[in-house]
Amino acid sequence: MFKKWLAGLTAVELPGPVPDAPAVRMQAVRKVYQTGAGEFEALKGIDLVVEPGEFVAVVGKSGSGKSTLINMITGIDRPTGGELWVAGTPVHTLTENQIAVWRGRTVGVVFQFFQLLPTLTALENVMLPMDFCEMYADHERSERARGLLELVGVGDQADKLPANLSGGQQQRVAIARSLANDPPLLVADEPTGNLDSRTAAAVIDLFNQLAGEGKTILMVTHDQELAEQSSRILTVAEGRIATAFSEDSRHE
Repeated sequence: MFKKWLAGLTAVELPGPVPDAPAVRMQAVRKVYQTGAGEFEALKGIDLVVEPGEFVAVVGKSGSGKSTLINMITGIDRPTGGELWVAGTPVHTLTENQIAVWRGRTVGVVFQFFQLLPTLTALENVMLPMDFCEMYADHERSERARGLLELVGVGDQADKLPANLSGGQQQRVAIARSLANDPPLLVADEPTGNLDSRTAAAVIDLFNQLAGEGKTILMVTHDQELAEQSSRILTVAEGRIATAFSEDSRHE
């Protein structure tokens, strides 16, 4: 049954991307939730453009709307109103099946708690998205996964299970997994929350390296010091973008 469902997903067609489009473009995006106390407007008409190769830190207090903003961009949640384009694809127009295929090919997600499958080796965890999305030939997947583990500095840990890796090593494997299908956009939700300061700094250095190579990165963080190392800081407050400081403006 699972294989049949997966085969159905891989056959789903997506709208063609727009050449030279921003990595993310949001126009008047709103999100309204129905609660027992009535409607709650989590996002209040967000306008945002993120260019390819930017490393953007998203900060804000709990309940500010930053998680909802990220969920819109990853397709985990859908906007109530407005338009959302990611890498040239009109995400707001996609069906649920199209969203699943689009996310697997377009967005790499890095979680705070790593979310590695405990019974798979580091190498197998990185290969998993390629298997699910049927990306690359079978004989290429292992070689690509090893290359990504080398890229993030844990190539020598390829055959170990997650339980035998440190927290920092697990997060590096998770980053390699997020790169498996060569997505243009990486979204990291508190990726350093369970790491010591030295390891956290190494992860941020890796994100800057990836951004320098053309990847677009959105990182949610509560750590202002780490946010300062991004190329732009978005502060979300009460469902709106309060500030959007660039690296240049922070050093003027």
